[in-house]
Amino acid sequence: MPVIDVAIGPLIQMAEAASLGMPFEVWKTRMGRHRSESTVQAFSNIYKEGGAKAFWRGTQAKMFESATKGAILMYAKEGINDSLLQAGWTPGIAGIAAGAGGGIAQVSVMGPATYLVTGAVNSPGMSTMERIRETYGRGGIAGFYPGGVAIAFRQATNWASRQGFTEVVRDKAKQALHGDANAKLSKWEEVGCGIVGGTLASWNHPFEVARIEAQSRGNAGLPTGNMVSVMSDIVKESGVGGLFRGIIPRIGLGIWQTLFMVTGAKMLKETLKEQGLLESTGGGKH
Repeated sequence: MPVIDVAIGPLIQMAEAASLGMPFEVWKTRMGRHRSESTVQAFSNIYKEGGAKAFWRGTQAKMFESATKGAILMYAKEGINDSLLQAGWTPGIAGIAAGAGGGIAQVSVMGPATYLVTGAVNSPGMSTMERIRETYGRGGIAGFYPGGVAIAFRQATNWASRQGFTEVVRDKAKQALHGDANAKLSKWEEVGCGIVGGTLASWNHPFEVARIEAQSRGNAGLPTGNMVSVMSDIVKESGVGGLFRGIIPRIGLGIWQTLFMVTGAKMLKETLKEQGLLESTGGGKH
């Protein structure tokens, strides 16, 4: 697996989060917890609590998360993907398997980081270090992992879907736009495929709502329950629709992350290969 992925992964993921990624994250996190608020109400209430900077609340923890999970995702995802392509797997199936593997590998660092971001969004007024000390004093290391199963399901399905759907859309686009399965897509065509792939990948939003609810309970010092019980509680309180609260900002986030971590990563690596700065792995159609 190329070491380049360890280098570009954190840079791409941090750029994604520092730009529009963080506002989408804050927006959908609030909606996942305050499920009675509409999309517009949630946006407005965030702004009322702290102006534009409120949309970057929890950025300190998010930057740590982005740096570490970006390296883990890219190294695992790209390594698995290259190996499967060399073994003759189709890009779509290889992308699904690689995305799932990379997503699961991220959970080790994402558990604590998303816990801190969720706390910053839904329980403002405490610094990141204060929250770390309070959480560790209450539950030790395990205290940072409420909703861990939901995170694992979310991350596995997130990147399996984003990578897999985008590769399938790319294959279809090559045939539809150029009549050739081996055609090279333009940069704008790649972006279009990433937008479609990122949108389709938001089907797993119930895992995200369960993760937000479990981590919000953890931040409040309440019993979190398991993923099934949390989802059941959400349905009892808000109906099935409660599992899809925040889907609009989540789609925005899914598109943004896909454009950086799937489409952008592919385009960057292809550019490096064309310039002779990165060895081509070959072994499969791209």
